Amino acid sequence: MLWLPLAFATALFVATGDALTKKFFGRFSPYEMAVASSLYSLPFLLISLPFLPFPELDRVFWWTVCILVPLDTFAFFLYMKAIKVSPLSLTIPFLSFTPVFMILTGFLILGETPGKWGVFGIGFVVAGSYALHGTKVRHGYLAPLRAIFKEPGSWLMLIVSLIYSILAVLGKKAIEHSSPLFFAFFFLAALDFVILSFFPFLGKIRWAALLRMPAKGISVGFMLYLHLLFHALAISMVQAVYMISVKRMSILFAVVYGWLLFGESEIRSRMVGAFFMFLGVICITLMG
Repeated sequence: MLWLPLAFATALFVATGDALTKKFFGRFSPYEMAVASSLYSLPFLLISLPFLPFPELDRVFWWTVCILVPLDTFAFFLYMKAIKVSPLSLTIPFLSFTPVFMILTGFLILGETPGKWGVFGIGFVVAGSYALHGTKVRHGYLAPLRAIFKEPGSWLMLIVSLIYSILAVLGKKAIEHSSPLFFAFFFLAALDFVILSFFPFLGKIRWAALLRMPAKGISVGFMLYLHLLFHALAISMVQAVYMISVKRMSILFAVVYGWLLFGESEIRSRMVGAFFMFLGVICITLMG
């Protein structure tokens, strides 16, 4: 059962990394936030790569990585923009829509019908997203739903969740043609390299300002590194579906961080909403 505390720690590292990124680099542009995260995590990754077992890699692996990297780069930019422009408690919980989109994609494309628990899970996630904006109900029963699309971070994270639902399938394919530990470190190193190479051409990067914050940057980079390390270790010990379910506790931690670090309001309804969304993930991944 070692995977369980590892997965729990992964969830904590994810939420902590997001909170620190917003706290330390929230005044920068989304491009700069992404660059800061990549800049300060890349050294940890490069140091680790020589110590990883290097599996035999085939064409399927390389083609999959070539699709994954640009998709994830775009998703990471949207992710940074979402946590910059909106409260953590109204952005991170929407990652729970990833398994919902996976079910809907399977139904629309493959004709796969979700089971009873899968339907319940979708219901919990939708109800939770409604509850996140539950205080708006005084303006009408549809007001919480309209509020989702009025809050930029909420709908941006919905797009991220949709992209992640595609990345999950492609990532599984890449792991099948390499190994969980190698793929996790290699892929994030490749992602960091692409972000550091191309984002400076897409937006102004204030390198001097970012480099004047080494302690804060290293704390963010180290959280990303620990997230990756514990994720890879946990997922190598148990079926991915169990590990990812526990990892999604990060949405609960994110709401708590939003309250503690940023004084985000309406925290009770947002915690209730995040909890319902977490229950939805559990229903879909473990029982659906």
